[in-house]
Amino acid sequence: MSRTGRIIGRGLSAIARDDRRVFRSLRDYLDWLESKDWLRRTAAPVSADYEITALCHRSLSRHGPALFFENPTTGEMPVVGNVFGTTERVVAALGLASLDELSAFGQQLASLRTPEIPNSVGSAVRSLATFGGLAHVNPLLDDQPPCQEIVIEGDAVDLDLLPIQTCWPEDAGRLITFGLVVTKGPLKDRLNAGIYRQQQIGRNRLIMRWLDHRGGAIDFAEFRAAHPGKRFPVAVAIGCDPAMTLAAVAPVPDTISEFQFAGLLRGEKTVVANCLTHDLQVPATAEIVLEGFIEPDERVDEGPFGDHTGYYNAVEKFPVFTVERLTHRRSPVYQGTYMGKPPLDEPSVLANALNELF
Repeated sequence: MSRTGRIIGRGLSAIARDDRRVFRSLRDYLDWLESKDWLRRTAAPVSADYEITALCHRSLSRHGPALFFENPTTGEMPVVGNVFGTTERVVAALGLASLDELSAFGQQLASLRTPEIPNSVGSAVRSLATFGGLAHVNPLLDDQPPCQEIVIEGDAVDLDLLPIQTCWPEDAGRLITFGLVVTKGPLKDRLNAGIYRQQQIGRNRLIMRWLDHRGGAIDFAEFRAAHPGKRFPVAVAIGCDPAMTLAAVAPVPDTISEFQFAGLLRGEKTVVANCLTHDLQVPATAEIVLEGFIEPDERVDEGPFGDHTGYYNAVEKFPVFTVERLTHRRSPVYQGTYMGKPPLDEPSVLANALNELF
């Protein structure tokens, strides 16, 4: 997709912005993967209980394609999995062609930490690319976002509309595995976005498993201290554009919003939508959005679930997320994944690629 300008940083001739693809939504990326024969569809009925995990695990272990399940036996929408199951697909998600380009891109991003002060007209002109890249940091607002084409609220909210997976035989239940959780605490200006697993425990209730050191949990703790007894606003976006997803899993400093970092990764501003339930914002092209609140004083047992250690982790108490609105695009696609023993799961592939970047 052609655009003017060039990527931020120094030495940019190898990765001109004109030469980079930009994926503004998950479905844009899936269409491109399919055009490269990096995505395969199946119309056969497939169960979200174990079977999708098994097929995605098999494909990933064989360096195989992303898988699009058109007819899962639960829920009312198709499922895509193993989207980031190879390093090549992670690199391609950023519009780059190779790991070498990813490493060079990391050097360009690093130049923003210690920008050089121009000491001549020539060096000032050369530095314009670096500072021009910052134009992509602040998000844009869409007041008619695709993610709100369909709005379900109140008693009509039912998480069984989603083909939520049960990944492993001894898991405690169904688990949202690739939900981008958006929060904002009272002490920081930035929006935080992180991927935390969520166990379904009812029609509109999920357990939010965020560890104490993660951004969402820190926001929640600071909110409880400032507003005791009040419900904490949360939104969960499922099926986001690849740059937004990569920003959410990246080790971004807590002072920077993942929405801003996604703009740098994408080379284009993140387009956001105002939530309908509270004052949070979500990626405008997300396939599905859950809006609601964390209950202030309710913690329940979560797990066990198969984890990256290769074992089932211990049961621990975590807060409860009540979903009050469910919005989605027309003909939405649910994105799922699974957590398994490295290197045979998507988080491991993503971590290896992002290590190259960072």
